[in-house]
Amino acid sequence: MQNHNANSIPFYQVDAFTSQAFGGNPAGVSPLTEWLSDETLQAIAIENNISETAFFVPVEDGYHLRWFTPGCEVDLCGHATLATAWVLYNKLGYTGELARFHTRSGVLTVSRHGEEYCMDFPVTWPEPIAITPNLTESLGISEKDIIGVWKAPDIIVLLRDKAIIDTMEPDMNKLVQIKARGVVCTAEGTNDGPFDFISRWFGPQVGVNEDPVTGSAHTWLVPLWSTLLNKTEFCAQQGGARKGELRCVLRDDRVELYGSARMTIEGRFFL
Repeated sequence: MQNHNANSIPFYQVDAFTSQAFGGNPAGVSPLTEWLSDETLQAIAIENNISETAFFVPVEDGYHLRWFTPGCEVDLCGHATLATAWVLYNKLGYTGELARFHTRSGVLTVSRHGEEYCMDFPVTWPEPIAITPNLTESLGISEKDIIGVWKAPDIIVLLRDKAIIDTMEPDMNKLVQIKARGVVCTAEGTNDGPFDFISRWFGPQVGVNEDPVTGSAHTWLVPLWSTLLNKTEFCAQQGGARKGELRCVLRDDRVELYGSARMTIEGRFFL
């Protein structure tokens, strides 16, 4: 583990859920030897101005991992967990079969499989809810575009046509008033395409207008799609102008999320 002192800590920016630089979802990663104040962690996340910054410190059987958006600390983040594992294995000399992370969402593990990393996350089964006018207005779509709506930590909006997703331009000033962590819009992929489903995620509620690839959202998207498509393994794509992809496997009350990653920035924060 690299050392930091009171004035300097290491920093990596890793694009997750992609093998190409400037694709997927960028995450900041800073290894620490001990925790800085919450105010300092939040300030670093604001300075990075990307959807998530991960911080971790070693503990007896793994690492204590926390995630911050520019707006707040969050309970679960997939792409920054993947980015953290990439840093451990590729920059910090970690050689264990599994990386164990103690988080607000319990113990999460990540294993390396060639160029891919597999995250083992808990599943959340979403509950159906009613379509509301403020939801359709904030997304800029009509009720006839929607098959159904579900509630998890995010609101899930199932759309009839994947073409709607590509052209969506939500009103963030209205969307921020929706009572949820964020809103994820999803649609079935085309028969001749590589993806079982596609999605876009919007979260002005947590300071992230749009997140290119939200691993945590797939912990409720995958169980939903498993009931819709009657299968347990999926190829998924997420994003608007910037996209990434992941493989998902549902195993009872857990979901395995597979993705690649690529570092784009390495440096230090001077505090």
